[in-house]
Amino acid sequence: MAMLRKRKETAVASPSSSVATNQNNAATEKPKLSTKFKQVALFGSLCLLPYGFVLFRFYDVEEGLKTSILINFAMSVGAFILTVLLIPVTCTYVLRRNMFGYDLNKKGSPAGLIKVPESMGLVTGVVYLVVIILFQHFYFTPDSAWLLEYNAALASICFMLFLGFVDDVFDIPWRIKLLLPSVAALPLLMAYAGHTTIVVPKPLRATLGIEVLDLGWMYKLYMGLLAVFCTNAVNILAGVNGLEVGQTVVIAAAILLHNVLQIGGTPAGVSQLSDRQQAHAFSIYLMQPLVGASLGLLVFNWYPSSVFVGDTFTYFAGMTLAVVGILGHFSETLLIFFLPQIINFIYSTPQLFKLVPCPRHRLPSFDPKTGLLKGSNDMNLVNLFLRWFGQCSELQLCLRLLFFQALSCALCFGLRHFMAGWYKG
Repeated sequence: MAMLRKRKETAVASPSSSVATNQNNAATEKPKLSTKFKQVALFGSLCLLPYGFVLFRFYDVEEGLKTSILINFAMSVGAFILTVLLIPVTCTYVLRRNMFGYDLNKKGSPAGLIKVPESMGLVTGVVYLVVIILFQHFYFTPDSAWLLEYNAALASICFMLFLGFVDDVFDIPWRIKLLLPSVAALPLLMAYAGHTTIVVPKPLRATLGIEVLDLGWMYKLYMGLLAVFCTNAVNILAGVNGLEVGQTVVIAAAILLHNVLQIGGTPAGVSQLSDRQQAHAFSIYLMQPLVGASLGLLVFNWYPSSVFVGDTFTYFAGMTLAVVGILGHFSETLLIFFLPQIINFIYSTPQLFKLVPCPRHRLPSFDPKTGLLKGSNDMNLVNLFLRWFGQCSELQLCLRLLFFQALSCALCFGLRHFMAGWYKG
């Protein structure tokens, strides 16, 4: 995270300079927020444009399903508005409790002396949970087949949100952080009633002599490991304003596109949704509110960030993405969407496991004179991009990383298209 946590009040500047900085910040905050609102709206529109085109123009989705999707979308817009309204209020209470940090990527500049409220992912998570709980009224009945798994998903996401906030407050060591998603995933794993089989790739069928392999308990172990990876992968690809939330929105938008592509392939004349299509509809109902609430947070977290999302958001977002991959039965596709996070994790492994020295904050170095970031020798994707492509501003770095995230998602769709019918079928 691009911040220095402060639990207690610390003198960092003279009273006169603090007053001047605060006055200057107050004078410029409103236009900055307005500008960021427009930028986030453009970013969100670009991410959701392919999904909207396929849903409304490319495929003729069953009318009842489309109505449910539109209701869910309207509630997602409400999640965006509610998040935007609640974050300023929450910031006041968070600062009263001295939960703030200093942006280390602006250290040495006046912006590096501003107290930035932490853990605003809590607002996003709470709004998200309220929206998807209320959505049950419009879609599920007491005897719905998916209701048990839907509530199990809610329990896991809520549990992870709570544990993420606990981590922000108590600063839990890394070795314990790795275990938190395993605990949060328990409600989902215990309630999972889906299949535990995988389709054997065609090139291996002649060797193994089977087309479908039942993994049994090993499949649930795999689901637990997937939850651990997704939550921590989002958490360690961080340190730049807007990056954590931005990558979540890009991946969620890609999942939505994948979902509607799978649903839209329904043969003509089929009135009832198959289990596979219902699984993808289930994913849409969880992803649209995530995009809405996350974009609301991004309005404040976009460069220059006026809030920090904290581990609360990264754990919550990672668990939500893992849940839809598991219950939607497209975990392989989800992992390809996570290609930048996989690269970052593999590259970071020597430092994460203390094989080489690992500082607390693996951040670039900031030059106050030029306002540019320079890559350090720390082993993560953020610094690797700076070493490969040269110094740049924090905003440019974030856009480069998000563009790479989008390219990875596009690669996933390309692989699925060219390998369809050859790899599996």
